[in-house]
Amino acid sequence: MSRLFPLYICLQIALSAQAQRSDTARYELKKNMPVYYEQMKAQLTWPLAWRHCPELSFNDWRTKARQKLDSCLLPVPPAPATYDMQVMAREQRQGYQALKITFNLTAWSRIPAYLLIPDGEGPFPAIVMLHDHGAHFSVGKEKMIRPFGVSTEVIKDADEWTVKCYDGQYVGDYYAAHGYVVLAIDALFWNERGRKEGADYDGQQAFASNLMQMGMNWAGVMTYDDLRSVEFLASLPQVDKERIGALGFSMGAHRAWMLAALTDLVKAGAAVCWMNTTEYLMTLTNNQNRGGSAYAMLVPGLRLWMDYPDVASIACPKPMLFFNGSQDKLFPLAGAEDAYRILREVWESQGAGNRLVTKLWDSPHFFSKAMQEETLKFFEQHL
Repeated sequence: MSRLFPLYICLQIALSAQAQRSDTARYELKKNMPVYYEQMKAQLTWPLAWRHCPELSFNDWRTKARQKLDSCLLPVPPAPATYDMQVMAREQRQGYQALKITFNLTAWSRIPAYLLIPDGEGPFPAIVMLHDHGAHFSVGKEKMIRPFGVSTEVIKDADEWTVKCYDGQYVGDYYAAHGYVVLAIDALFWNERGRKEGADYDGQQAFASNLMQMGMNWAGVMTYDDLRSVEFLASLPQVDKERIGALGFSMGAHRAWMLAALTDLVKAGAAVCWMNTTEYLMTLTNNQNRGGSAYAMLVPGLRLWMDYPDVASIACPKPMLFFNGSQDKLFPLAGAEDAYRILREVWESQGAGNRLVTKLWDSPHFFSKAMQEETLKFFEQHL
């Protein structure tokens, strides 16, 4: 017993010290969120939301809200002096022609893109096709338009992604076959506008940080890239500039309603699987709190003024369509319903309720052929 007694005392002392360390341990973060994140959200009052600006007419509110959005997005790369479009390759498809082109997107960036033009006499209605994020950077525009003149690896990559997210159908080709001019570009960080060193998920955060160090933000650059692409589309003789729409899935949906809010060159928009409210996105379990990919859709300072549906409401009274999946793990059902309520209140307040479509599908994060068919009917009605 005498030999065991010192060991027993040492064990008791060690257990007591461990308990003290546990009692005194402090932290203010859990799953990369402040432990007081609910209090932080409670201070977001959205003072520039339409519902909180009763002293303004809707047109005055829309002007003021758009100016705020614009100021948060800026500065961005300067506009090009000329587009200087060149056709690099052509392929005749059933009812339309596919072009691989290059043009000056900004004064700093000359980019490749796919352009689909229906057979026959124009001008035609047009759609800017906005690809998703998906943490999949090796293809971008090829997610929306079937590529050609590329390696078998790129074709296989695009085909597999189309099956995974778009029900095996290239949405851009589907629209072109129904009489629409279609343009798709790579968002900055994807495919031919990606990293020299190759695709890298963690590189997003470094890239976004580097832009901020130089006074810009990734979402602002991306949104203005999309705006410049619409301006380019409107300049084409084959396009009826009074009938241009924006369509996107996932991050592309965010791009679509941001674009519709920012410019009236876009006459109608469809956003599939990206609409929610901060209340339901900023939780301990949502994908949005992980950083990385979220930087592509974060506009500095904007959350102090408007929530996501408030920004999308700047597009009112133009026709807009919003789809979400009730089984979508990225965008909680309750948040989609909350956002849809806000959107509907705005459109109905302007007597434009018949121009707004909000629909929940019994679906995961996916853009099915049935959804694609309904978006086409929506654009056929409004463009």
